[in-house]
Amino acid sequence: MDRMIYLSMAGAKANMQRQDVLAGNLANVTTTGFRAELQATRAVPVRGDGASTRVYAMETTVGYDDSAGPINYTGRALDVAMQDKSWMAVQGLDGTEAYTRFGSLSVNTEGTLMTQNGYTVMGDGGPITLPPDTLPSIAPDGTVSAKQANGKITSVGKIKLVTPEAKLDRGEDGLFRAADGNDLQADPNARLQDGALEGSNVNPIENMVAMISAARQFETQMKMLQTAEADEKAATQLLSGSGA
Repeated sequence: MDRMIYLSMAGAKANMQRQDVLAGNLANVTTTGFRAELQATRAVPVRGDGASTRVYAMETTVGYDDSAGPINYTGRALDVAMQDKSWMAVQGLDGTEAYTRFGSLSVNTEGTLMTQNGYTVMGDGGPITLPPDTLPSIAPDGTVSAKQANGKITSVGKIKLVTPEAKLDRGEDGLFRAADGNDLQADPNARLQDGALEGSNVNPIENMVAMISAARQFETQMKMLQTAEADEKAATQLLSGSGA
């Protein structure tokens, strides 16, 4: 009896964790450059006396879907979409270098190039600052230029673009970093598309179907728990009756 209860409990917990991941993906279906999170479980034997036959289902993070999202052309000079497997370097709120595909940029009051969600864009030599009263433009290789009122165009920096050899780790702040914690080297061959933004690669239909499937599996696990409870009550009544 306890085996049925244990398996049902482990299955219900795994389905709840799956629902959390799917809900997070759906919440970011319109987030620029978002990478869908993947989720899986692995079997871990339970250690201890009398538990050698038990196996627990543990959640394991298999990373994210690194397929490209749809490209939406905006015509805005400070909108950029990274091409292929390239990422843009930014400075996280903790001061460390991180990477993102969120290419909607702006210039703050101090002239510093920022993402519109508040992160400083990193150049090959640090943050990129534009002179006042200039019009910015971004070349495919990440070079940022400023056009003055007299028509003179000056290069003010180059956005640091990287192409990781392995998958990055997603942080709690939504930014990605190398697994070893080190900064990645700039890739001179990395390119971006100006005047465009990359959409989320979350497939809303697939996620909705997966959420419905997970909900039904959760209901099945709950019914198994109820069945185990009813069977235990029936067994207790039989034993009580035979003992009388």
